[in-house]
Amino acid sequence: MPNTRPPLERMMRIHALIAAGKHPNATTMARELEVTTKTIQRDLEFMRDRMNLPLGYVASANGYRYTEEVESFPTLQISEGELFALLVAEKSLHQYRGTPFEKRLAGAFRKLARSLPDTVSLNLAEWEQTISFRTTAEPVLNLPVMDTLALAMQKCRQLTLSYRKPGARSPEQRVVDPYHLANVNGDWYLFAYDHLRKDLRTFVPARIVEAKPTGKTFTRPAKFALERQLRDSFGIHSKEGDYGVVLRFAERVADYIREKRWHPSQELIELPGGEVELRLKLGSLQEIERWVLGWGGAAKVLAPPELATGVRQAAERILAGG
Repeated sequence: MPNTRPPLERMMRIHALIAAGKHPNATTMARELEVTTKTIQRDLEFMRDRMNLPLGYVASANGYRYTEEVESFPTLQISEGELFALLVAEKSLHQYRGTPFEKRLAGAFRKLARSLPDTVSLNLAEWEQTISFRTTAEPVLNLPVMDTLALAMQKCRQLTLSYRKPGARSPEQRVVDPYHLANVNGDWYLFAYDHLRKDLRTFVPARIVEAKPTGKTFTRPAKFALERQLRDSFGIHSKEGDYGVVLRFAERVADYIREKRWHPSQELIELPGGEVELRLKLGSLQEIERWVLGWGGAAKVLAPPELATGVRQAAERILAGG
């Protein structure tokens, strides 16, 4: 029936009638709500068995009543702290803009909001004006490509990618088994087995011109786990070696370093004069080099020597204009 009410709405109507002193039964409610008596019977059983409402049948009144006092219908219960966490999560949806997850997540949050009591929904609307997320550089994504990647990972379908490397004028063809799509520090990355390289490789979805199924499927390795893959990474680069990184930060930026956990391996050492020393165990130096350069003269590389050399040479190229 096209006009059939959602189950929750039907059960709330049953509750309202019982709370008003009426004695509804399956037949009268089925007629009012335009559903079958079996549907109403299932609603009543759900209210009694899953919602723990004290429903009892009164033969003399040919209907149902509560055998104990019920203050309110048990809709979604949520604390102020949980509401705030929900709001933060909703506001963070901007990270999924342009992906197949955006509409689905937004729809889920709308359903949650509709199921909240009126007073809590009002607070949610008021709090929306008090918190926001902002980013200065959103990744440019091709929605059809992202949708293809998401579906291929779900169905374990092999893909042919038309992929353009940084600086390349034309794309190249790569056959891959897509394992995982991750948002790392606001940027999207595809982790896939590359049949050309015979190894796991990282691809940037924004550089994928086209993605097409090959018609083949694959089995995702049981041992694959992104956490293990990036355990020693400062971003998304896989392990290339073992590096003990030691950085010293000037007092003027020391608080910024103290306020974040930059890496699981980090050790922070307070130094005289307000400086701090940050120690990390990494498997690659590519991303940490760019990060150090971003601090300008406020960061000094103490170890390893190859990182210090890389930062110095990069700084010299900047001064020389490239």
